[in-house]
Amino acid sequence: MTEAILQVRGLRIEFPTRLGVVQAVRGVDFDVHAGEALAIVGESGSGKSVTARSLVGLVREPGRIVDGSVKYRGEDVFAMSESALTAYRGGEVALVSQDPQSSLNPVMSVGDQIAEALRLHGADRRAARRRAAELLDLVDVPDPAKRLAGYPHQFSGGMRQRVLIAMALANDPCVIIADEPTTALDVTVQAQVLDVFARLNRELGTAVVVITHNLGLVARLCDRILVMYGGKVVEQAPVDALPNDPRHPYTWGLLKSVPRIIGADKGRLPAIEGSPPDLRQPPAGCPFAPRCDFADNRCRAEMPPMYQHGSGHVAACWRTADGLRLDPPTPTPLHVGTTNSDLYEGRPDVLALREVRKTYVVHKRRLVTRTSEEVRAVRGVDLHLRAGETVGLVGESGCGKSTLAKIVLQLERPDGGEVLVNGKDLADTHGAELKRLRRQVQLVFQDPYASLNPRHTIGDLVAEPLRIHRIVPASEVPTRVSELLELVGLEPLMANRLPRNFSGGQRQRIALARALAVEPTLLVLDEPVSALDVSLQAQIVNLLQDLKVRLGISLLFVAHDVAVVRHVSDRIAVMYLGQIVEEGSADEICASPRHPYTAALLSAVPEPDPAVERKRDRIVLRGEVPSPLDPPAGCPFHPRCPIGPTAVSGREACASERPRLRLLSTGHRSACHFAEELDRI
Repeated sequence: MTEAILQVRGLRIEFPTRLGVVQAVRGVDFDVHAGEALAIVGESGSGKSVTARSLVGLVREPGRIVDGSVKYRGEDVFAMSESALTAYRGGEVALVSQDPQSSLNPVMSVGDQIAEALRLHGADRRAARRRAAELLDLVDVPDPAKRLAGYPHQFSGGMRQRVLIAMALANDPCVIIADEPTTALDVTVQAQVLDVFARLNRELGTAVVVITHNLGLVARLCDRILVMYGGKVVEQAPVDALPNDPRHPYTWGLLKSVPRIIGADKGRLPAIEGSPPDLRQPPAGCPFAPRCDFADNRCRAEMPPMYQHGSGHVAACWRTADGLRLDPPTPTPLHVGTTNSDLYEGRPDVLALREVRKTYVVHKRRLVTRTSEEVRAVRGVDLHLRAGETVGLVGESGCGKSTLAKIVLQLERPDGGEVLVNGKDLADTHGAELKRLRRQVQLVFQDPYASLNPRHTIGDLVAEPLRIHRIVPASEVPTRVSELLELVGLEPLMANRLPRNFSGGQRQRIALARALAVEPTLLVLDEPVSALDVSLQAQIVNLLQDLKVRLGISLLFVAHDVAVVRHVSDRIAVMYLGQIVEEGSADEICASPRHPYTAALLSAVPEPDPAVERKRDRIVLRGEVPSPLDPPAGCPFHPRCPIGPTAVSGREACASERPRLRLLSTGHRSACHFAEELDRI
């Protein structure tokens, strides 16, 4: 193995709070080698992001490093002078933050921000500008010389992330630290960003340290993986060894709880129950012991040391050191026809959308003129949802899926078409009847914390819809609140706590309890698990499946993670640029897609097993989703299509004729002129 250019030894980081000192990092040791790609994985609160920031000396107050060292080529980072630290940051080791929108200055052009990173390290203005264009080209931003003058709001999320990578590369660092670089991105954009990192690692020899909870990302990009839990490293191994031979129960639990595209079993995900430890009072023994199915008394009383399990593979577990073997997850191949969608044939429609359209008018003022442009957000959508059924709505950001969800909820009025809830058109319903119908459709937001009043207890939040709609007599409200909290897996005694006292997964349960209070027939879930760790994600997915069975409700599941959607859905509808381009049973669409956009979405979802990931055929989409202000003629996907007119002659219809959504087989529709030829790509 190459030399270790970064060495972390005995790192301990604390955060004083009103309620006690949080021991965020508790004695972490690891190396980063020249030219390697290292992943640091773990749940929120495991200490991985704080550890990453310590590598560039960015542990902010009130955090403090109480022990340990970080050495770069033998020099202690914590002992560097201010000038040496400035040269080190960006010059030798660079950080790519999770949220590019908040990391980029909104009032400075992208070119000026990249040039600033260069000028801080001695480049003159003209050379910095020239180098900025080269860097944008290096990270595949189209028309780099022109885009230098653009501002962050004029770039998509994926392009903004590339700008951050370009800034990190400005001074040719030896190490790039990427903190959750793809969490908020669509799977296709995520695949593009991962390709950028992989190329930098392969062609420039840049070491990459990725902080993530996405095990698929790790399998696609990294050489080595370091697993953190409760502020400690619990396992470290070559990435190829881990999926088939995990030696810590926490790693094993993470691997089992990942939903997969290729797995046939759509039963309950093996979620890790419980919550991470409170690091104000860390446990004496193994931090994972309270949640571990294999823990014994020694695990609870004594902290296990690192045991060797092979070349470069160590784990801190008493049980596996004594010979316990953890069976690796082995998903079986997916077969067409393994679907439950036929169970819902003949049931009444809870929701029916017929030729729904929505256009926004954008006004632009110039010096003396005013112009208007139309954004066709939803373009003639037909969709239905039967009683007790789950339909997944997937697509990239900007495809119109969230606008469609708002139309279903009557938060937006459609310009045309019909929206029928339990057979009644919402456009023809008013007053008390509209209020009653709106009870039947409830929304669960992506960010539960933003949707819950932080000053109200969760008991009051769940009780509010009960009182507004007079679901039960006032005297029975407290009892019903307790029942709803139990229904979503929370203790009734928690009713007096505020939202800030709960984890992300628990807050999502509170949001579900609030939505279920009015006894709806349809839940619209807008990206309900995209911000959650994989273990919490599995808990919420299992809860939704349980609620569906117990209450008989229908679910419209809006998301961009096709693996999660496939696991939870009976049918999937794929949207692109305001229209549905494919619809069918979840298993059939994942096993045999009949639209090139669907095939690209599926190929972009990384599998957590590197051996499986390397064998998969990949379709990396180039370019961005076209602007709805100026959609292309013909098929909206044809400018990016791997089988369209830009790739193969004789397909001129793709550029001139908009394909209709046509039936290919029972329940399977596609809007592609050449749907029958998809097996060739």
